[in-house]
Amino acid sequence: MAELLTAAQMRAIENAAIASGSVTGLQLMERAGAGVVEAVLEEWPDLAEGRHSAVVLCGPGNNGGDGFVVARLLQQRGWDVTAHLFGDPDSLPPDARTNHRQWIEQGPCMPLSDRSLGTVKSRPDLVVDALFGTGLTRPVEGDPEFLLSNLETLRDEFGVRCVAVDIPSGVCSDSGKVLGCFPRVDLTVSFHTEKTGHHLEQADSHSRRLVVKDIGLPHAEKSHERAGHVWKVEPPRPQDLAKPVPGQKYTQGHALILTGGPGRTGAARLAGRGALRVGAGLVTLGVPPAARAEVASQITAIMQTPVANADALTELLWDTRLNTLCLGPGLGTDGRARDLVAAALPLARPIVLDADALTVFRDRPADLFELLHDRAVLTPHGGEFARLFPDLARKLAAEAKRGPGYSKVDATRAAAKRAGCTVLFKGADTVIATPDGRCSIHSAHYDRAAPWLATAGSGDVLAGMITGLLARGQTPMAACEIAAWLHTQCALEFGPGLIAEDISEGIPSVLRALEV
Repeated sequence: MAELLTAAQMRAIENAAIASGSVTGLQLMERAGAGVVEAVLEEWPDLAEGRHSAVVLCGPGNNGGDGFVVARLLQQRGWDVTAHLFGDPDSLPPDARTNHRQWIEQGPCMPLSDRSLGTVKSRPDLVVDALFGTGLTRPVEGDPEFLLSNLETLRDEFGVRCVAVDIPSGVCSDSGKVLGCFPRVDLTVSFHTEKTGHHLEQADSHSRRLVVKDIGLPHAEKSHERAGHVWKVEPPRPQDLAKPVPGQKYTQGHALILTGGPGRTGAARLAGRGALRVGAGLVTLGVPPAARAEVASQITAIMQTPVANADALTELLWDTRLNTLCLGPGLGTDGRARDLVAAALPLARPIVLDADALTVFRDRPADLFELLHDRAVLTPHGGEFARLFPDLARKLAAEAKRGPGYSKVDATRAAAKRAGCTVLFKGADTVIATPDGRCSIHSAHYDRAAPWLATAGSGDVLAGMITGLLARGQTPMAACEIAAWLHTQCALEFGPGLIAEDISEGIPSVLRALEV
């Protein structure tokens, strides 16, 4: 797990390193500027040779200081470089002021204006956005807003390469929300580790690519057990998915997934397939009697049993080998669905509640919260989240007036605490949180963007995968993280044309690639 930092956490790490005497602020700034230049030349090798031109937009804080280092290092490579400063040079922080002074000894620094990007005839090869970075707390306005809004035109119509230092100016580095406006850049270069805002909201609409450069700061222990920290979901370890030898089917768990009535069984069947493919020993569908023939004609390895109502479910669950449940996919939003959820939760077995099992409580979400326990997982998409947590959804949807903005991390953590269980808030920026504040983000942005997952039934398969992993003994947090990663990886390997059935069928090849 790699830690994702807020702006305040990043400042604390830098300040602690400086206070310890292991590094100076000037050294960190020099390393950051060198990292940007290195990343630019790695991204565009053609810029490593010959004479090129750059415009560096520098802001009034330390991000601007990084920009002056970039300007100096590019000029030392023979580039024609102009730096443009927004603000008074005498008001710069001390380290940024030092680098401004070093720059003006060898190159021009102009006041930022609406002409800073040049003209069509004198456009640069590269624009460096070092205006605001992670320290932005107010909307971008005035000349910076004009320039940032024009960067996209320079990039798209004239082929000018654009790179952002730390995060595109105008994007809140904690929440990913836009403060006023933002440029769409080709490359973002961050330092030490990625920030939460790089992976929230529509992060990859701000930047086509993200790289991180090390600047010599100590890294946190790779564990997400500490509350208050956010971790990026990475590929699971093979041992997390391997089956023991010797073993038999009941040692890998028996998942029960409840279906809806006739014509509404497909979603649960998709979930069942996902649970079986991730290694659950057995999967049984609990089916209303009127739908049993429909289900029987569609399943082979998955089993079925009649579940007419809540009383039948209670009787069935005397079999403790049914160690994990999933309710919601195609379940319906009538009284039967609500009664089934109410019957299942008091047993406190691992359970996934998805789709209809969440919507059926839209008028009285507190009734659901009273039943939930810490072995439960809720898997809402945006609409379902708003039905259960309308106040949190309104805060999340509100435009950010100042930074840091209220983020999906904030909303998911608050939801998990209120519900008393693990919440997986779906999206390209899937956020997973537990009641004690542990949190991770599975990011399907940049090179992991998988737009083909926007297809009917995709979420049902994800719910089934989480269910199967719970049945095998994974904790709710680990089951959600592993399932989210596998779900996206299957889509990436299949590519365009993906439908929900293809996701579970792709699991074996993904597991083989992980050397499970």
